[in-house]
Amino acid sequence: MTDLDPFTDLLDYPMYVVTVEADGEKAGCLVGFASQCSIQPARFMVWLSRANRTYRVAERADRLAVHLLRRDQDRLARLFGGETGDHTDKFTEVPWHAEPGGLPILDEAPAWFVGRVENRIDGGDHVGFLLAPEAADRLTGSRTPVLTLNDTHDITPGHPAN
Repeated sequence: MTDLDPFTDLLDYPMYVVTVEADGEKAGCLVGFASQCSIQPARFMVWLSRANRTYRVAERADRLAVHLLRRDQDRLARLFGGETGDHTDKFTEVPWHAEPGGLPILDEAPAWFVGRVENRIDGGDHVGFLLAPEAADRLTGSRTPVLTLNDTHDITPGHPAN
């Protein structure tokens, strides 16, 4: 097996919080593997670890919410990246509201979108969720630096990667 670290160690990309609701169960996690993958039609791919509770809830969901965080939102990053929903109800710790269907939206996120799951793709220890955006919002104000991978290196994951 080839190690990608010599390549990936040079990358610094946005981190996202993905939230989901299925059958009355909410979950959310910090995600680094995600990107817009089509312009027309607009599509976005999010990769969730099979070891993560958010993945287990997302398997039963038809929509996911993807949130950007500001660089100074370390508390949110630590909550959604360093705690596991197996032991912590993350949504009691943050202000949020429900979109139609109960999908949790983090009130403090500077931007978010809701995407309908169009496909799931096996990627090994992660599963890709291909999302078709249905709703999006952004807090008013100027653009601000977003949380990136390099901002999160000191967060110990709530679950191992695989």
